[in-house]
Amino acid sequence: MDLNALADFALVASNGGLGKASRASGKSKATLSRRIADLEEQLGVRLIERGARGLKLTEAGEMLMARTEGPMHEVAEAMTATREGLSAPRGRLRIASPVLFSQLAMGRICAEFCAAYPEVTVDLVAEDRMVDLVEEQFDVAIRINPSADSSLVGRCFAKDRLVVVAAPSVPIPSPGAVTPVPGIVFSNFQPANWTLDDGRLVLQPVPRLRLSSFLMIRDAAVAGAGAALMPQSIAWSQLTRGELVQWGTVTDVEVALWVLHTSRRLPSPKVRAFVEFICNQYPEASLVLKG
Repeated sequence: MDLNALADFALVASNGGLGKASRASGKSKATLSRRIADLEEQLGVRLIERGARGLKLTEAGEMLMARTEGPMHEVAEAMTATREGLSAPRGRLRIASPVLFSQLAMGRICAEFCAAYPEVTVDLVAEDRMVDLVEEQFDVAIRINPSADSSLVGRCFAKDRLVVVAAPSVPIPSPGAVTPVPGIVFSNFQPANWTLDDGRLVLQPVPRLRLSSFLMIRDAAVAGAGAALMPQSIAWSQLTRGELVQWGTVTDVEVALWVLHTSRRLPSPKVRAFVEFICNQYPEASLVLKG
């Protein structure tokens, strides 16, 4: 089947007539009419009725349009993506990213990306909800431990560990039985022990502070309010400066950050460039945030 003829049939059908299709595409009405006639001859059915009031799709024409409209869009997008693949990254890049990671890292990353690709502008939305990339027109999304989704593809660019930290003034419990400790926890904290280093140390956090963000929890830990469970990267600077002490690591729990984009079409140059760029920010896949 001639794809050009099929595309011209879809063009005429979507525009409601030869004249409008001709003006929209720049193709002559004679060319469009001939292509549709050739397609009808190949299929052996009438697709369009030509009457005094214009053109009307037959039942066969409506069926063909319904079944090919989506795939034809996919073909057009694939051809556009192929052409773009030969060009430099340009245009607006719309990113969805978790709030905390955005606050800690994405300002610097986006600034350096725009410096490297001056024809790209970045629009980043910091939200913790699960955005729909297609419906909300996002090019990429950064997600933590994403679930399997056949409509999205991407790469894990960094990993983190959950650790328990506290100020040096807070006594470190001795290994042994379950040990109660003053805890700084999330507002929605449910009672659960913190098991560290394959059971070497098991802590029972007794909430003293309930806070709604890791940044507040970290700052409260630095102030000596108690022990806190958090991703190591968030407390990395304070651990390096000695403001916090790491008591241990939660075993068999990994925090992975992924950069994802839709698999519905080939990634554009700007998407490919951003995926490579953010992965190169963490060459060892360790989420130790740069200052």
